Amino acid sequence: MECLSPFLGEILRPMCDSMCYRVVNAIRFKSNVQALNSVMERLVELKGNINEDHKDKPFRLKIMGWQRNAEEVITKARSKLEERVSCGKSLKSRLSRKLVTILNEARMLEKEGLDLLDMIAAATAHERVEHVPGVSVLHQTTASNMLGKITDGLRSSEVQKIENNFLLILDDVWKDIDLDLLGIPRTEENKGSKIILTSRFLEVCRSMRTDLDVRVDCLCEEEAWELFCQNAGEVARSDLIEPTLQKPFHLNVAAMRGKTNVKLWEHALNQLSRSVPWIKSIEEKIYHCQPLKVSYDFLEGQAKSCFLLCALFPEDHSIEVTELVMYWIAEGLMEEQGSLEESMNEGITIVESLKDFCLLEDGSRSETVKMHDVVRDFAIWIMSSSQNDCHSLVLPGTGLQEIRQEKFAPSLRWVSLMNNKLERLPRLPEEYCMEASTLLLHGNSLLQEAPEGFLQAFPALRILNLSGSRVNSLPHSCLQLSSLHSLFLRGCADLIDLPSLETLAKLELLDLCGTHIKEFPKGLEKLESFKHLDLSRTGHLETIPARIVSRLSSLETLDMTSSHYHWSVEGEEQEGQATLEELACLECLQVLSINLTCSPSFLTKSNSWIKRLKKFQLVVGSSYVFPMRHDKRRLTISNLNLSQVSMEWLFTCTTSVALNRCQGLQGMIKKLVTSSKIFVNLKSLTIERASINLSGGIEKATTKSPKGSSITPDLLPFLEELRLRRVNLVSVSELQAQLGLGLILLRLLEVSICGNLKTLSEIDMCTMPNLEEIEISYCESLQNVHQTTAGPQKPFLPKLRVMKLRNLPLLESFCCAGETLNCLEHVEIINCDRLYTLPISYTTCGRIKEIKGTVSWWKHLSWDDPSTSETLDPCFKPLKQVLDEEAPAFMSNNLWKR
Repeated sequence: MECLSPFLGEILRPMCDSMCYRVVNAIRFKSNVQALNSVMERLVELKGNINEDHKDKPFRLKIMGWQRNAEEVITKARSKLEERVSCGKSLKSRLSRKLVTILNEARMLEKEGLDLLDMIAAATAHERVEHVPGVSVLHQTTASNMLGKITDGLRSSEVQKIENNFLLILDDVWKDIDLDLLGIPRTEENKGSKIILTSRFLEVCRSMRTDLDVRVDCLCEEEAWELFCQNAGEVARSDLIEPTLQKPFHLNVAAMRGKTNVKLWEHALNQLSRSVPWIKSIEEKIYHCQPLKVSYDFLEGQAKSCFLLCALFPEDHSIEVTELVMYWIAEGLMEEQGSLEESMNEGITIVESLKDFCLLEDGSRSETVKMHDVVRDFAIWIMSSSQNDCHSLVLPGTGLQEIRQEKFAPSLRWVSLMNNKLERLPRLPEEYCMEASTLLLHGNSLLQEAPEGFLQAFPALRILNLSGSRVNSLPHSCLQLSSLHSLFLRGCADLIDLPSLETLAKLELLDLCGTHIKEFPKGLEKLESFKHLDLSRTGHLETIPARIVSRLSSLETLDMTSSHYHWSVEGEEQEGQATLEELACLECLQVLSINLTCSPSFLTKSNSWIKRLKKFQLVVGSSYVFPMRHDKRRLTISNLNLSQVSMEWLFTCTTSVALNRCQGLQGMIKKLVTSSKIFVNLKSLTIERASINLSGGIEKATTKSPKGSSITPDLLPFLEELRLRRVNLVSVSELQAQLGLGLILLRLLEVSICGNLKTLSEIDMCTMPNLEEIEISYCESLQNVHQTTAGPQKPFLPKLRVMKLRNLPLLESFCCAGETLNCLEHVEIINCDRLYTLPISYTTCGRIKEIKGTVSWWKHLSWDDPSTSETLDPCFKPLKQVLDEEAPAFMSNNLWKR
């Protein structure tokens, strides 16, 4: 038996399996019939929804094939379902197997039909929202025609049926589209809906009221290289292509694909660096068809020339906006307004417009702009084309040591050879460049002269810039430039004397900043249209003859910041020298920066003519002028007894006051307090090297409130900046209380070298709700910044972004325990060895951008949560790294700035 068991098992197992399979099929017969009926109903409905009329032939053939298969399965299924009625019980098992086969086919066909239906829907949607390509200048397609096509598409009946959530993408929009007029639902009403648009014009985004504007920046080096390889294929060496990596528009180099010869790539890159297209197809792709050309064509009037002039500066050069606008004015590209300020405002408007068109971008410094390399190359290409009236020679910052005569042509309008190493200039035929209006030669520190035979070739010059060169005199040919509007000689340290400029009849601007001239320029009084004179940093200027300045009837700007010459009032001047009263005769004067002799006479008199100035910097006595934010109307007084003068009239018209080494400060404060006047214009106050004793108190002026109680008026209700340096206060609160300062609008508080200072404020610092920056340094007695705990309704310094604490050996806390600064972004702690906590918590550390300090101090800080330290680690900069990065930079004090 044991031997037969395996044998019988092998024989009986198939029989049992077959019997079991038949029994299961018989049992499931009813459920299979029901499932097939259900699938058949869905299949018939699906067959009716799939339409054979589709314009795409391959698509139509696929639909017809599915329809044919579906018809066969439906017919077969109906036949088998009819058989089950007359089928005996013995045949149900066999029929059930056939039903299962048909059921599987129907289910598979149903899935294919659903996929096909999705494909049809996607294709239909693609037809409804047609992709309209960008404007083609090459084929003369206009933006208005494109907009009409887009509008018709959006007004179509299919789009008008949109009710549920949707995503609408508008690519390369050149003019604003009124979505309300087209019946497109507002995304505010449909929370799940989005509208995305791309445009080169920021004004389009503003007009269409976009919620979020995202600027598309240049590719990073790795991404640029990857894209380049995709387009160029295998190239000779990666280091050859490196200069193009920041030029994304130049990465489409199909014409160079597969070229592995090093010489070919070197030639191509050389041409590219000179903005010269070396292959016709690349010229069309980069310049003719790219959006830059369309952006340029959209510019109106003289804005095109304003844009092209920006390309005269070197690659990646940050251009001072004021310098740029001055060039535009001199070139006649802008209509001169009633005043310099109005002209500047118009120029700034043009700059912002060019930035909105993505043709300019912000520079590396405040109030500067620059051109992207590709945009600059495009502008140079425009100027090099024969059809353009701005044909120019543009070779700035290329290391030129000499320039050949062949480079110049009679058709040139602008010539830029700035920031090179030129030692000499070629001799040119007389009146050779008759059309040239701008000649930029500044930044050539080796250039010792402007030859007679060179300048005579440019008789129509309006702008001549020789700044930063070593020229020590002006040639006679320069004095014959009858159309010259602006002459720049800034930083020409070898220039000691100037000839008479009376022959330059149209001269309006003369820049002699940083020169070594000793006398006031001759002949200016004979120029009827002369408006702007810059004599700042003229450390050797000694003489301004009397009755000369008063004859400059059109003068609008006189900048003598940090000049050696000091103006005096009449009766106190040196014999034969100009006096302050001559400036009062200049009715057109709007901007003035001068040094005055240390005399109380000027402050005692009410010089009403100063009030009419739009901008001034008056320095009484010897003092260095620190640039500040509110320099528009600034008064700096040094080494004067303030108790002997009354300055209320000056305080009413100044925006910034700096007092340095002045005696009688307490007496002046007493006069101001008792006068009960409120100085609404003063926004910045600096007190330096002063002794103030407020322990005895000062009788305060009071006024009655509507309820009858006495209140002390705030003398400086709009004060935004307060600086205290070398002042013997125990607390800033003393000065705040005596002057009745509310400090409601204070944004910057700077305290340094105050040896007696123990606490910054003994009163509630929550009274400074707008404080954004605080800087405290070299106060060796300071123990804490703030003692009073803020209430729950008054957050502690809610807008503080920048905190700098330096050389405070006794400082243990910035504020009370548990208080945090919710808006803090930049922190700098240097030599504060007892400060082990910062007002930063885990919930607020996400806003921090940078923390500077020593490594040892950073490691010993204690935190509310270990995660806070981990989060802030990437933001920390060690002190050595900080010092390496922060090199001192010269700050210009240009009054022409906004």
